[in-house]
Amino acid sequence: MSAGLRRWFWVQVANWCHVFRQRETALKFFGLALEAAPGDPRILASMGYELLLAGRKREALAMFDRAVAVRPDWAEVQFGRAMLLQESNDHEGALAAFDAALAANPDHDRALYGKALSLIALQRKDEAVAPLERNTKLQPMSPYGWYQLARVQFDRGKPDKARAIIDHLATFEPNVAAQLARETGLPAPPRP
Repeated sequence: MSAGLRRWFWVQVANWCHVFRQRETALKFFGLALEAAPGDPRILASMGYELLLAGRKREALAMFDRAVAVRPDWAEVQFGRAMLLQESNDHEGALAAFDAALAANPDHDRALYGKALSLIALQRKDEAVAPLERNTKLQPMSPYGWYQLARVQFDRGKPDKARAIIDHLATFEPNVAAQLARETGLPAPPRP
């Protein structure tokens, strides 16, 4: 059996193990596939996600690092790396990975949101406005970006902008709008 066919077979078995949530077995078969095709970024990324699902975050990050070393323009793997770095409070490293994801896909709404969260964590709130505004354009009905944008505007001393966001949120997420009003002390919008 050729190396390509072996790799394909092991990946198929690993994918089925993934479907049935057999994490360790899936990792075993992804490992066999990687032996047949060392350095394959798809297998490295698959192993990274499987390790992440198994709660083995440090090993997942190492796999993502290997995958982006081979294919640095892969937005989803850069995003996965960024989230793991952010979770470990390496916000500078996370920002670099979010930027790499956005260089590969400027419309990656989750990378924009994640980048803003790291900027907020680093107290760089002025810089967080642009990615949050872009995120809310790409995901106009998701309250998460709007919530963070309102908080940032309020913290930047722009209560009128925060109030406008609260009023906007009240049109489709009244509970989030009410929560923001309570947190900021701004008047709650009237209930419809």
